[in-house]
Amino acid sequence: MLAVINDFLWGQVLMIVLIAVGLLFTVSSRFVQFRYFGRMFSVLGGAMHHKKGHVSSFQALVVSVAGRVGAGNIAGVAVAITLGGPGAIFWMWLIGLMGMATSFFECSLAQLFKRYEADGSYRGGPAYYLSHGIRQRGLAIVYSILLLVTFGLGFNALQSYVVATSLQASFGVSTWITGAVMVMLLGFTIFGGIRRIAVVSEVIVPVMAGSYLLAAIAVIGLNLPEVPAALLLIVKSAFGLEPAIGGGLGVALMQGVKRGLFSNEAGLGSAPNVAAVAHVPHPANQGMVQAFSVFIDTLIMCTCTALIILLSDLYQPGDTSVSGVALTQGALASHFGDWGGSFVSVALALFAFSSIMYNYYLGENSLSFFSDNNPWLINPYRFAVLGLVFWGSAQDLGTVFGFADLTMGLLGLVNLFGLVCMYRLGIRLLRDYDRQMAAGHDPVFDPDEFADLDIDRRAWKPRT
Repeated sequence: MLAVINDFLWGQVLMIVLIAVGLLFTVSSRFVQFRYFGRMFSVLGGAMHHKKGHVSSFQALVVSVAGRVGAGNIAGVAVAITLGGPGAIFWMWLIGLMGMATSFFECSLAQLFKRYEADGSYRGGPAYYLSHGIRQRGLAIVYSILLLVTFGLGFNALQSYVVATSLQASFGVSTWITGAVMVMLLGFTIFGGIRRIAVVSEVIVPVMAGSYLLAAIAVIGLNLPEVPAALLLIVKSAFGLEPAIGGGLGVALMQGVKRGLFSNEAGLGSAPNVAAVAHVPHPANQGMVQAFSVFIDTLIMCTCTALIILLSDLYQPGDTSVSGVALTQGALASHFGDWGGSFVSVALALFAFSSIMYNYYLGENSLSFFSDNNPWLINPYRFAVLGLVFWGSAQDLGTVFGFADLTMGLLGLVNLFGLVCMYRLGIRLLRDYDRQMAAGHDPVFDPDEFADLDIDRRAWKPRT
């Protein structure tokens, strides 16, 4: 029953709604993700500068990349190719490009409505823009509960299981040992709050993503003459022009869209929780940074996995006997020998651990919406997460995964409803940025220009 509901929710409802919202924001913004693509790099350059006591824009980026880049890039891409053929990757690219616009707006709005904390940091996210942007506190409460259940609790246990079983299969490490080590590392990190999570992510994420990218570049270098044919295969099979591959146009489209949405999370409302904590001159700055996060996830990391698989001898059209992580591991092993499979296990462990940190913070943020950083609420939650990580490392949690899929789908629908309601406000914010750019200025947010909104002026004090 749960599988049927999830298939309907993800395969029909969310797919249609997310694509429609992505198209709405892409067209109405005059293709903001392309207009400002070059600008993203200059914004990222400034994002690396830290203001004492604050999370930098770059740190917020790597934390969100930690959540987006994970099992979906290693296993999800392999599943998409197995079930939908190479053409599924083309539709993942397309959904990623549209998702960049959705992510731009949801993260810009999260910045606009962020709230100032007593320690000088910020809080924000969909619960805050639902409450202060469209004054739907009841909907914000529903969102916060779903966020806590989905990411803070469910997905953390699942990620722990992925790490423990992968390391056990590749290196023979007992699952309880992996669980205990993760608990120690995670405990050190999360008891330092978002600032320590950001610092740890700033080290782990570039290393893990960079290493995986280098492995893909090595594969491309070893198979350079075959790369154009692999890319052409992706495009041709996307339109059913390779009848011997996959299940044709419809299956390629379905798998590409579904896996693309699941991988980059644009529109689901998770990344805005992290985007809101950054110290930036204008909300749109962080919107651009987070749009680039979607580009990293879908256009770069997913393409890396696709080429690793398609350039190997392991992939055979129509063969579903090897899929998921096993297909990616086998493909990399075919390029580099046995250590290639071990590398995938280590990469997956790093991806999953970084996702656990990200998931933890999403749960903490949902609790903070109900009570401003109350230690009597936050600390029990931290211990609960550590307990779930240890417990989940030795449990097969297929049913939990199905339930988390359902709650994440509902989470997305609540967030998308809020985004559509704030459509005009999002465009207004972008036009303010466009106007300042056209005048030759580096855009700076002026709260007086938005005095009609319920924004927290303390969060927009002049930058010093």
